[in-house]
Amino acid sequence: MPRYRRVWVPGGTYFFTVNLLERRRRLLVERIDALRAAFIDARGAQPFELLAIVVLPDHLHCVWRLPEGDADNAGRWQRIKAGFVRRLPRDEYVSTIRRARRERGVWQRRYWEHLIQDDEDLRRHIDYVHFNPVKHRWAARAVDWPHSSVHRYVARGDLTADWGGECGVEADRCAREAAG
Repeated sequence: MPRYRRVWVPGGTYFFTVNLLERRRRLLVERIDALRAAFIDARGAQPFELLAIVVLPDHLHCVWRLPEGDADNAGRWQRIKAGFVRRLPRDEYVSTIRRARRERGVWQRRYWEHLIQDDEDLRRHIDYVHFNPVKHRWAARAVDWPHSSVHRYVARGDLTADWGGECGVEADRCAREAAG
């Protein structure tokens, strides 16, 4: 079995992609309250600052910052995934291997992580998170997707309501070009 190497930076800021095992399911948005409760419980047990998140039907992206001296991303994801699964009925297919390991067939085992390097990298990843529903054609504009922290950014005035529309994350450049 391959040994996955993770970057352990206490107090680091990270971007994540986490997928359902069966990518054709819409479980994350159908059971958004269960996912929200799992995040709340995990943050209560192991605090972290959630900077951006988007939940799509079959996967989610988020950016979070760990507390100083803490590098336990894996423990947090284990809590979130397990907390979500505990809130679901047992109606998914479970392979023989997963059954032997006493696992459910909801999440992919692994997740993608990226250690944020600087402010520009952070901005690009937050934009990616917020633009993802448009990229996957779930929404025409970022604010049209209900399961996103983009609404918090708009309410604070960090983004305009039309950000992430037709021109995507380049909306400001497109607006300047249109203005001449």
